[in-house]
Amino acid sequence: MALAIEAKRQILEGNRTHKSDTGSPEVQIALLSARISQLTEHFKTHKKDHASRRGLLIMVAKRRRLLTYLKNHSPERYKAVLQKLGIRR
Repeated sequence: MALAIEAKRQILEGNRTHKSDTGSPEVQIALLSARISQLTEHFKTHKKDHASRRGLLIMVAKRRRLLTYLKNHSPERYKAVLQKLGIRR
């Protein structure tokens, strides 16, 4: 249930800061957000999938930590990421 290669490539191209950027906080947050929304849809039909729900909670916590890091180090990049991805915070 991982992201498809083409979907991942599109997310990378839309959020990277330079040509070979794959690990900046913006890219990581975008990839986690896509995976979180995918799992949220999964849980609408598979309500008792508790093992995957644990993974979802871990991803949400990791995204929250990345957002906190970005907020502390670069508030303008933080605001841009929230606006671009439509994350409520």
